[in-house]
Amino acid sequence: MVRFGKKAVVLTAAGVFTAAAVTGCSGSVDTEAVVATVGDEEITLGVANFYARMTQGEYETYYAGMMGTTAEEMWSQDYDEDHTFEESIKDTIMENLENMYIIAQHADDYEVSLTEEEEQAISDAAEQFSADNTDEAKEAVSGYKKDIEKYLELATIQSKMDSKMKEGVDEEVSDEEAAQKSMQYVFFSYTSTDEESGEVTDLTDAEKESLKTTAQTLADRTAGGEDMETVAAELGAEVQTATFDGESTSPNTDLVAAADALENEGDVTDVVETDNGLYVARLTSLLDREATDTEKENIVEERRQDQYDSLLEEWRNGIEIDVKEKVWRKVDFEDLGVTITTSEDESTDEGTTEENGTDSGEETTGDTGETADETDSGQAAE
Repeated sequence: MVRFGKKAVVLTAAGVFTAAAVTGCSGSVDTEAVVATVGDEEITLGVANFYARMTQGEYETYYAGMMGTTAEEMWSQDYDEDHTFEESIKDTIMENLENMYIIAQHADDYEVSLTEEEEQAISDAAEQFSADNTDEAKEAVSGYKKDIEKYLELATIQSKMDSKMKEGVDEEVSDEEAAQKSMQYVFFSYTSTDEESGEVTDLTDAEKESLKTTAQTLADRTAGGEDMETVAAELGAEVQTATFDGESTSPNTDLVAAADALENEGDVTDVVETDNGLYVARLTSLLDREATDTEKENIVEERRQDQYDSLLEEWRNGIEIDVKEKVWRKVDFEDLGVTITTSEDESTDEGTTEENGTDSGEETTGDTGETADETDSGQAAE
């Protein structure tokens, strides 16, 4: 069982603080080994392994199910022609870690440093982690005080540098640049869904032709001045709303193009046929005030992010980065599983109680409600 306390994350914006159950087995790593160099600064395997295991736990706990796979199978799946999913995620982890070191190296340029309170919070979190976990568990994830502190220091500085690196962009955005229109629209699907079974079936050609007649009726009557919602309800259809500009792709690019071509508020599109069904839209505003103001905020934030990315790219190009691939390969996700369970408090009560006869072999630790998944053999690896 590996426990991540929550105090430091709140104070350092370093991520989600959780409890993690470690299963399987993995050979110990030399935490002092150099896994990469960023300029003259060395990244130790201890720091890289700790960050990697935190990331691994998030993927195995929260994303594997959404991807329709298990944690054990996920990492060996192909991500693209040249990489497995594990290789792709490890590449991202290493790049993120490099960026954290690079950003920290420029912190003095922005007069960014850790406060005494932040340093104390980081130290307290690392000590708590050490107190909450066994030596075996800490060995599995390189959960030692110096490695945790270094990671949290980097994450805190990166968080504080974020706003500094985004300062100074032009925040003036005209209505013309941000203009958003709005429309009402109705979608007539080329499929039907059985209410009881949920089975989806394609319409026949005859049914599609009938649907086109219905859609054309809606278009004609709405263009003639009738209320779209009233007509749609009469035809058994539902009116939806959307804001858009010429570059929008939702709800459908062909629909957006047709609605964007309308010149006056109240104008109605012809029936727009797509692979999935038919659309009819009515332009309700040439300048939706709320949506336009929101888009202005999005444009300014995009400018900030572009400046951040440009600075980081400039810094990366100006420094030598060397990854020791042989050392980095020692971090293997397939041989060691990490499962995260959230906790509402930071109780360190070491008592355990078994849950009511679950087949999964889960056990609850202390009063936190944290669970530790066991291996099939019934032995929980720390």
